[in-house]
Amino acid sequence: MIDTTITQDMLEGFTTESRNERSMDIDSKGSLEILKIINAEDKTVPFAVEKALEPLAALVDDVVDSLRKGGKLVYIGAGTSGRLGVLDASECPPTYGTPPEMVQGLIAGGREALVRSIEGAEDDHEAGIRDLERIGFGPGDVLVGITASGQAPYVLGAMEKARAMGAVVAAISCNAGSKTFAYAKHAIHLDVGPEVVTGSTRMKAGTAQKLALNMITTAAMIRYGKVYRNLMVDLSPVNRKLVERSKRLVRQATGCAPEEAEKAFEASGKRPKLAIIMVLLGVDRAGAERLEREGGGPIAGALRVFREEEARRGGGPGGGPGGGPSGGPSGGPSGGPGGGAGPKA
Repeated sequence: MIDTTITQDMLEGFTTESRNERSMDIDSKGSLEILKIINAEDKTVPFAVEKALEPLAALVDDVVDSLRKGGKLVYIGAGTSGRLGVLDASECPPTYGTPPEMVQGLIAGGREALVRSIEGAEDDHEAGIRDLERIGFGPGDVLVGITASGQAPYVLGAMEKARAMGAVVAAISCNAGSKTFAYAKHAIHLDVGPEVVTGSTRMKAGTAQKLALNMITTAAMIRYGKVYRNLMVDLSPVNRKLVERSKRLVRQATGCAPEEAEKAFEASGKRPKLAIIMVLLGVDRAGAERLEREGGGPIAGALRVFREEEARRGGGPGGGPGGGPSGGPSGGPSGGPGGGAGPKA
């Protein structure tokens, strides 16, 4: 059983509860001076995150492995930390076209806690366990506990449960003595130092957590095949802006004319990744879907399958291996993937 006791003596040893020498007289400053102090402290945050890149990378590897096997990534936290986890999870479906179950965020107190503080929610050890059970968390999933101080019973209970299942468990905390680290395969210490306003961990600690979460899901989605070069080709065009962005993506990835990009986008069922494969390889929607499936999801995988098929046939309609429709994957529009100058941007 986890010891969730917190005493004043313990608080004395928490970095997140320490006083910042550089902001001791901040209450006597004018607005501009206050902002300069805050800004100077904020500049240190990316360097704290930089020191945690190796454990973050190891976590990303486990996340990708889980997703490829049908697992899910789950964030759990309380207060600001929980809200940041829910935010990061909620942005994955529109950005990368993922099902909402693939990346999820749990917060102490539930949905209501997203907009107002729920007193005592983070102290409920059993609630974290119940929330994991509610979403069907299993041994093939990954749990990331997000806390500033690393003491929230809600998070600790869930982490203990996940570890007992045999799931990959990670902890992100800003205190070296975080209790969460004892239950984590991946202990990610974001040492941002004392806050400008003592104990206000929505500031540097929250900023560091946001940067780390951005890295985890972005790197995982890139490796999972949701990005081609540096384009988010699997986005869900759920509004007019994203529809136009999708058409532009097709042009950027292939170098084709606007008219061809729009035609392919519509023919693909408004799926930019499929439209790109269709234009690059001169195939219809069914052909693009097959290549995507057999290539494991990424556009690069679809291109590899196409090249292999062309090589086995001894060269396609365009003449010679890799010289298929629209120049094939070795020499697509304006050079295409792997060919000279590359697609027009």
